Amino acid sequence: MESLPSEGHAEVRIVAATPEAARRVAEVLRHCFASTEQRSYPVDDQGGTRLHLTLDTAHTAEPPQSWLSTSNSTERGQSHADEV
Repeated sequence: MESLPSEGHAEVRIVAATPEAARRVAEVLRHCFASTEQRSYPVDDQGGTRLHLTLDTAHTAEPPQSWLSTSNSTERGQSHADEV
């Protein structure tokens, strides 16, 4: 049986088709939470990657900002093709 991480921490495992995709997801998580250095492992011989990291959920990595305040202002006012 796997032991639980200590209180205030979360173990995260990311499985992706490419190492770059796994790194991008880990980067987003590290912008939200303090974390340990990531550890990566091959999943298969086709390039898949499994990435592990431990997040400190009690401490944010950067000042928290809402999605709305960080969205790209140059895209405002532009509608998508499927919008009415």
